[in-house]
Amino acid sequence: MSAPARILIVEDEQHLADGLKFNLDAEGYSADVVDSGETALERLLNSAGDGYDLVVLDVMLPGKDGFTVVSELRAAKQFVPVLILTARGRPEDVLNGFAAGADDYLPKPTELAILIARANSLLRRSGWTRRNTDQFTFAGRTIDFATLELRVGKRAFPLTLMEANLLRYLVEHEGTAVSRKAMLEDVWSLREDTDTRAIDNFIVRLRRYIEKDAAAPRHLQTVRGVGYRFVAAPAEK
Repeated sequence: MSAPARILIVEDEQHLADGLKFNLDAEGYSADVVDSGETALERLLNSAGDGYDLVVLDVMLPGKDGFTVVSELRAAKQFVPVLILTARGRPEDVLNGFAAGADDYLPKPTELAILIARANSLLRRSGWTRRNTDQFTFAGRTIDFATLELRVGKRAFPLTLMEANLLRYLVEHEGTAVSRKAMLEDVWSLREDTDTRAIDNFIVRLRRYIEKDAAAPRHLQTVRGVGYRFVAAPAEK
C-alpha cells in the first residue's frame, strides 16, 4: 500500500486550519498545519526527499503573504502543486495567484466537497505528470514533462505544473485552434467565467521561453476570437 499523499496547510486562523486538517485526514491524506508564510517556506524548502505533495495556502498571512510564498517557492525551483484558498476572490487576486505560480485558486468560503475535489485533481495531475516521463521535442526545443523543464539549446527553463499541463494540452491538440474556455475547463478545471487574461498571461510567459521572437510567435500562435494554436513546425516564410 502506498503512503498517503502529504498536504501542508498554511492557515493562520486556527479553527479553519483545524477543520481543514480534520477533513483532509479523514479523506486519507496526511495533513500538517503551519500558520505563517515564513514557516511554510522553511518547511517546504528543507524537506528534500520527504516533501509534500500539495500545499493549501491562505493569502492573508502574518509576515510573508501567500503570493510571496508561491513566488519564492518557484524561484527556488520548488514546484509542489499549490492550491490558494483565500477570502480575496476578486479577478485581479486570482490573476495575481496564477502569475505567482499557483496551480489552482478557491475563494473563501467554499464548500468542503469542492475543496476536496480540487485537491484530488491537483494530486492526480501531479502524479500523472511524474509517471509519464515522456518528452516532446520540436524545433530544437524539448519539453520534459517529468522534470517540468523546457530546454532550449543549453538553457533550461523550469515550468510550473500549470504551465506544463497547458503545454501538454496544446501539444496534444497540435494544429487545432483551442479556445481559452477549453483550456480553463480542461486543463485547470476552472469555471468558464474566470477571467481569460490568466490564459493570456501564461501564453506570454511561455512564448518568452519558446519563441525566437516573442513579439512574432510562430509556435504558440494567436487565433483571433478563439484562443491559441500550437504548431511544432511552422511553414517557413
